[in-house]
Amino acid sequence: MDHNLSSLRVRDIGEQGLLEKLQHFCPPGIIGDDGAVLATESNKCLIVTTDMLVEGVHFSDVTTSPQDAGWRAAAANLSDLAAMGATPLGITVGLGLPGDVTVSWVEQLYQGMTECLSKYHTNIVGGDIVRSPITTLAITVFGQVDPNLIIRRGTAQVGNAIVITGIHGASRAGLELLLHPEIAQNLKTEAKTALITAHQRPNPRLDVLPILWEILENQSKTQNLNSQITVAGMDSSDGLADAILQICRASQVGAIIESSQIPFSWAFAEWLTSEKSLEYALYGGEDFELVLCLPPEPALTLVQKLGQGAAIIGTITPTSTVILHDKQAEIPDQILSFSRGFQHFG
Repeated sequence: MDHNLSSLRVRDIGEQGLLEKLQHFCPPGIIGDDGAVLATESNKCLIVTTDMLVEGVHFSDVTTSPQDAGWRAAAANLSDLAAMGATPLGITVGLGLPGDVTVSWVEQLYQGMTECLSKYHTNIVGGDIVRSPITTLAITVFGQVDPNLIIRRGTAQVGNAIVITGIHGASRAGLELLLHPEIAQNLKTEAKTALITAHQRPNPRLDVLPILWEILENQSKTQNLNSQITVAGMDSSDGLADAILQICRASQVGAIIESSQIPFSWAFAEWLTSEKSLEYALYGGEDFELVLCLPPEPALTLVQKLGQGAAIIGTITPTSTVILHDKQAEIPDQILSFSRGFQHFG
């Protein structure tokens, strides 16, 4: 890369100069007015969600390259759509920047976003840039969904199986390796790479949705049901325990989680105790898997089709508590709470 170009600062080219560069990350013809026009089908609901990411809280140069920061920002927003059962239409990006940030850093950030978005045929369709004392991203994502297929937190029913679509804790482990490289001295390169990748390049689980809908449609036909089987759920961006607690609170139910059914990354065995593995899985966060509650039979079919760390880890109960149970009785039952997970201003 040309040294002069790589050292070019945002303040050197100004707002219009930066906007001109960033327009290359959007499809031709979709920006230039006061808003983007996104076509949606008449029988669909529009889903809109916004995520903010702040330097030093959600990403930093110590743990995340600008490309990886962009990827993670896009993945976090697409994960919210997956958690609602929606298909993405596009995203807008609000970007706050200090003037001494290099233009190259900003372009790499957008490269990371577009790399992630392109996997899901999604575009950046607009946004805004402002001067800010700290780098801040505010992304709004737009999606569409059949109104009968919306996944909500408040519809879990007693007897539902609790499904996770993949392993938890790997992102937290990867973050620890990035923050404290010395702890990885005896860890094999393959294991280290897998965990760091889980943190820097998570994949939103939009791929789960068509599989889920097909299973539920077949189940409804087999049982001659007049309506779609209800699925409750959300993503696990703030941790597995947080997601289960949020669903139970919204649905006014409880749950029993079987600790032995929670799968761990194969890379954990080399350096984490079972207690630390469980802590990372429950409270680590930023794994961007889905936590779904649905009847046991289609839940089992879903897990079998997904493979790769998907599992049924518990059952919805009529109580008001979420209990972590060990069928081996090696550890006493624990009541899960929000207090151990990440909370802003906590």
